[in-house]
Amino acid sequence: MQDKRDRSAIFRDRLAQGLTLRGLSQSALARAAGVDRSTISALLGAGTRLPNAQLAADCATALGVTSDWLLGLSERPEPLQGLLAEAITITEAPRALFDDAIYAWHREAAGYKIRHVPATLPDMLKTRATVDWEYRAALGASADQAISAFQDQLLWLRGARSDYEIALPLHELTCFAEASGYWYGLPAKVRLDQLDHLIGLCNALYPSLRLYLFDAHRVYSAPVTIFGPHRAVVYLGRHYLSFQDHATVQVLSQHFDWLVREAAHGARTVTDHLEQLRAGIEPDD
Repeated sequence: MQDKRDRSAIFRDRLAQGLTLRGLSQSALARAAGVDRSTISALLGAGTRLPNAQLAADCATALGVTSDWLLGLSERPEPLQGLLAEAITITEAPRALFDDAIYAWHREAAGYKIRHVPATLPDMLKTRATVDWEYRAALGASADQAISAFQDQLLWLRGARSDYEIALPLHELTCFAEASGYWYGLPAKVRLDQLDHLIGLCNALYPSLRLYLFDAHRVYSAPVTIFGPHRAVVYLGRHYLSFQDHATVQVLSQHFDWLVREAAHGARTVTDHLEQLRAGIEPDD
């Protein structure tokens, strides 16, 4: 239990902090709280006066803080809705390669480990021919420019010294190799070159690049990327749902750990599976 003098001193100090941070005068706060200026002056004076609950709430609202923080009952001044708005954001996800948001999050996490469950094959591991087949119709007249910009971004990412762990469903690679489902119509040469590219990257970049394949009959994941310790992003289709609170980032990191533990093919054996898929592709006539 705090002495009334201690509680009034905390309130006085925090009320003064709030005025400074908001750039408000005592008169402006009084008008916003619906009281006389003398009332605010008395609260900021050297006595032991404390406001009633209504006045504390009105002052807190005017200053954009919580009553609990003003009264010394909390160390976080931000209202709950402000904390939530800061911790969770929704960003538009255009049909494109690395858009501005994704590229900014990669740059923000430079030097940290980035963990990724892609919606299809990971863009950063695709050949230009695969990218061209997949995105040209959506990008329209700007396709060549967008793909060239994407390749420039890849060069930057590969120099950013971030480690990448990527977890991918087995069936996604099977569909790619067979040109079925999402990949229907993809020419054999493009598939062969893409698998060669994946095999080469996995061999050349290990351990800074680790690819894991999980069986979606046993485990499942929505598309998600964990950008170091401070941000995790879930891909919804038209939007990204971005989390910055530590607890949620930790939960999604543990989810990725689970995918790795349950992987049918780990980073050391994944190239064997890629070689088998490649061997089953018949070249185009």
